[in-house]
Amino acid sequence: MSADQAQPKSQPKSSWVNLAVDYGPLLVFFLAYRHFSPDKSSDAGVGAVVAITKSTVVFMIATVAALIASKWRLGNVSPMLWLSTTLILGFGTLTVFLGDPFWIQIKPTVIYLLFAAGLFIGLARGKAVLRMLLQSAFDGLDETGWRKLSRNWAWFFLFLAVLNEVLRHTLTFDGWLTAKLWGVSALSFLFTFAQIPMLLRHGLGSEQGVEEAETNTPHD
Repeated sequence: MSADQAQPKSQPKSSWVNLAVDYGPLLVFFLAYRHFSPDKSSDAGVGAVVAITKSTVVFMIATVAALIASKWRLGNVSPMLWLSTTLILGFGTLTVFLGDPFWIQIKPTVIYLLFAAGLFIGLARGKAVLRMLLQSAFDGLDETGWRKLSRNWAWFFLFLAVLNEVLRHTLTFDGWLTAKLWGVSALSFLFTFAQIPMLLRHGLGSEQGVEEAETNTPHD
């Protein structure tokens, strides 16, 4: 057996796949809504409902495609992605059949509260639930680090739930969607980066582990 055959094949970097899976469907949703949005000369009320309905269908299709891509490229589908996809399909179906954007807008709040509740319950029982949700993606992180990360994300999810409610009550659907894509996503990235010093103090030492910490962000 040659030296090349003896060495295991290197796995392709998954960071761009993680980002595409996490945020690709939301970007597709945003672009689809902009494409279907009515012009000023048409009935804005009816046109807006039609645009929301069509873009929600596209969002649902993109979400399923992201799940398939995760299984194909990464070899697995995380529990968080399964839950997010299930709720997107459920609330998306209600949005389409009822013609009411309330359902797709309330979906992030429901997911954030479910995640926060799960993490807080886990912490109360002495378990870091985030380890299961992220499938131990952070190489070398010790148990204390997982507990702190779970605690921090639990509080951040509560903040995001409140923020989503404020946004959907104060902004138009277009404004809410724009804030969701660019504002909330940016906050999530900043919060994730802010956790890295703590993670490094608790065993996240490899370059691959840091890259996983930067790209494996809990999401809705």
